[in-house]
Amino acid sequence: METTDLSHHISSRFNEDLESVRADLLRMGGLVEAQLQKSLAALADEDSALAADVVRDDAQVNRLEVEIDEACLRILATRAPAAGDLRLVVAITKAITDLERIGDEARKIAHIALRLASLERPADRYREIRHLGRLVEVMVHEALDAFARMDSDAALRVPQHDLQVDEEYESIQRQCVTFMMEDPRQIRRMLDVTWAARALERVGDHAKNIAEYVIYMVHGQDVRHTRLEEVQSRLRARSEGGAP
Repeated sequence: METTDLSHHISSRFNEDLESVRADLLRMGGLVEAQLQKSLAALADEDSALAADVVRDDAQVNRLEVEIDEACLRILATRAPAAGDLRLVVAITKAITDLERIGDEARKIAHIALRLASLERPADRYREIRHLGRLVEVMVHEALDAFARMDSDAALRVPQHDLQVDEEYESIQRQCVTFMMEDPRQIRRMLDVTWAARALERVGDHAKNIAEYVIYMVHGQDVRHTRLEEVQSRLRARSEGGAP
């Protein structure tokens, strides 16, 4: 499998700079994953303290985004990276934006959890949201893992999950509309459930974006706004043709 060459440069400090920003991105990713997990647990368990943790942690995620972005700008200005190194830096600058937005969506879910904690918890403990949340957590984890290993094959699996996430989101929307029509007393709760599902659907979109940056980083191909089947076909043809 083709990977970006980060092995050796004339300046060992350049290697250290590249590895440092990549490590910081993965650290930021770990914080965002924890935010997402905590927000979903806060929703299911009516845990106000856990929801408050998510909101508080968002400041650290935002700070990391700024620090990593500044480090990448310094690399671009002082090192003038080329080829795979340039793609790595560009991919990092884009990925941290998506990670910050995942953190924002987790914070939204935490705020929703705080509101729902004041209502009687349903017997199913928001089963549909928890199921959708598990799907999205897998997407985020696999996208970050693919970034860490620069594995374009693993990155290609992330958009496949996104199709299922979209289907689950639409199903939750339909259920909420039905519940609201049958019992107007459920309108407040169902609106919050709908907003939580929407936040998770957006998290899935951001995870897919990160996976696409991996493909760009490894192969130099921009596959945004491209159908999954076309991406797979294009990369397969590239591999069979022995393109670098």
